[in-house]
Amino acid sequence: MDTKVLSSGIRYSNLPESYVRPESERPRLSEVSECEDVPVIDLGCEDRTHIIQQICRACMQYGFFQVINHGVSKETVEKMLQVAHDFFELPLEEKLKLYSDDPSKTMRLSTSFNVNKEKVHNWRDYLRLHCYPLHKYVPEWPSNPPPFKNIVSNYCVEVRELGYRLQELISESLGLEKDYIKNVLGEQGQHMAVNYYPPCPEPELTYGLPGHTDPNALTILLQDLQVAGLQVLKDGKWLAVNPQPDAFVINIGDQLQVNIIYHFQR
Repeated sequence: MDTKVLSSGIRYSNLPESYVRPESERPRLSEVSECEDVPVIDLGCEDRTHIIQQICRACMQYGFFQVINHGVSKETVEKMLQVAHDFFELPLEEKLKLYSDDPSKTMRLSTSFNVNKEKVHNWRDYLRLHCYPLHKYVPEWPSNPPPFKNIVSNYCVEVRELGYRLQELISESLGLEKDYIKNVLGEQGQHMAVNYYPPCPEPELTYGLPGHTDPNALTILLQDLQVAGLQVLKDGKWLAVNPQPDAFVINIGDQLQVNIIYHFQR
């Protein structure tokens, strides 16, 4: 590619060769069904016991769920989506000031996953940010668009509170004290990936991201309602998760699963 990133403004009529996956690794889009019964949990429910029971079932049967009335304000979410859109609409030369293919950097714009080691690239760009503690990392964040630092900081604070609340509910769903997970994990980091998936000319040949698990404790995913694409593996089948208005998708990461298994095997 000539521009290092997909958010260059170029519209491709064919998929570049470096993104074409071998036939055995291509997505079988015709085999993907919609997840009709994805758990949607109302955190605004006054019956805490009911919420805990729902989370217990969702974690056992799916490993993920969606939450509504989660406490992150609608204004905060709308501003976050808008500033993310505005960032990727910046002129290419402005974005490339932040580009790096060094995965050790705590703030960088990049593409795919690891362009230096991959044989085939993923069809996405992303802005990777470390978010906690904010005072340490915000100074290195983008200054353009001008509201970026303020909007994303507010979003990070509200989402972090949601994360702690979910950890309490998951702890209680396991019959543990509500602070168990928080205490076991200790001082927890916080990272954000602002993903950009451009229109793909041949989606049957590639992935935005291939199948994977998340190595962290919890992933709190905000999906753009206009661009659905999340798929989850359940009972050996890939299911499409359509975004719900004003909802987050919560994914149980490897770190949390390992800690839970360790607790019950002791």
